[in-house]
Amino acid sequence: MSDVIVIGGGLAGLFNAILLNRAGLKVTVIEKKTYPMHRVCGEYISNEVIPFLSSLDIDLEALNVARINRLEVTAASGTKFSQQLDLGGFGLSRFTFDNFLYQKALAEGVTFMTGTRVEDIRFVNNHFEVVTPGSVLTARLAIGSFGKRSNLDQKLKRPFFYKRSPYLAVKFHVRMNFPDDLIQLNNYKDGYCGVSKTDGDRYCMCYMAHRDDLRKYGTLQALEENVIRKNPYLNDIFSNAEFLLDKPEVINEISFEKKAPVDNHILMSGDTAGMIAPLCGNGMTMAIHSAKILSEKILIHYQTGKFDERTRANLETDYTQSWNHQFAQRLWIGRQLQRLFGNNNTTALTLHILNGLPPVSRFLISKTHGKPFA
Repeated sequence: MSDVIVIGGGLAGLFNAILLNRAGLKVTVIEKKTYPMHRVCGEYISNEVIPFLSSLDIDLEALNVARINRLEVTAASGTKFSQQLDLGGFGLSRFTFDNFLYQKALAEGVTFMTGTRVEDIRFVNNHFEVVTPGSVLTARLAIGSFGKRSNLDQKLKRPFFYKRSPYLAVKFHVRMNFPDDLIQLNNYKDGYCGVSKTDGDRYCMCYMAHRDDLRKYGTLQALEENVIRKNPYLNDIFSNAEFLLDKPEVINEISFEKKAPVDNHILMSGDTAGMIAPLCGNGMTMAIHSAKILSEKILIHYQTGKFDERTRANLETDYTQSWNHQFAQRLWIGRQLQRLFGNNNTTALTLHILNGLPPVSRFLISKTHGKPFA
């Protein structure tokens, strides 16, 4: 029996595994893909994580990150809002970062089962049974870090899974002539596309669109030509960029519905606990911070061989309260900001207002970034 089984080896899962393993717990990570891998993600991380990464001896310079300190938001009309980012962030691809953390965790003694799909998870007699093809693993604690949407959400009957979402997300890596220090959020009908530099000479371009528009035009290429490229900034990128991936990464039914940090006694982390609206561009940051908070709470409450139902309940309550305190308002603000965009007329009007009210724009941007943590 493991102390902890982590289901999903993305950022939240990997950071949980590293932190708990360093504290002496026996940790097993189950990941359905194999490293290195691409994931649908905007690949921008707020600088609030830098003190924490430094405490783990993670050298960002060695990872060749792109330093980002400017924001632009554009509308299909050509209207543009520009703002310096007080805190700022950096660009780093999931292909690079996830693999780096995987190798780090593996070298430190974390057990991995890659290329393995979790078929079911059951809570029985105060422990978990995790079912994979051909085996059943057991652990006292289970961490769910299986991303935005999974078959396990359906198995667990999580309410958000049954509220169908109309959004899909698509990610490319490209080479192009674009400022290294800029993150640009380009709006169009029913969606927006984030563009920023990652490590190396690559740029990440990740867009969200409405499934009705995809159905109307039939293919991603037709959707891009008839909807997304109506934004002149995006049309310029699509016309001149060199696309590097054989095919884009795609995920359907992106949901921004409220989720529970604890569900069926599983401790959720990262997007599995709550997904921040892409307009805020901080999902990677939240995944890292949520892993830090969860690992700390586990280490406060969990003792091998002495973990009864009351102790588990205290852990679950403590983590839920801490998670809501740190992220609930940030997620709410992200959802409200998202409502201002996706309609061509509303977007243009919003950008005109923000251009005329710099204090308001700085305040809103500050609410999409957290405070530095270690």
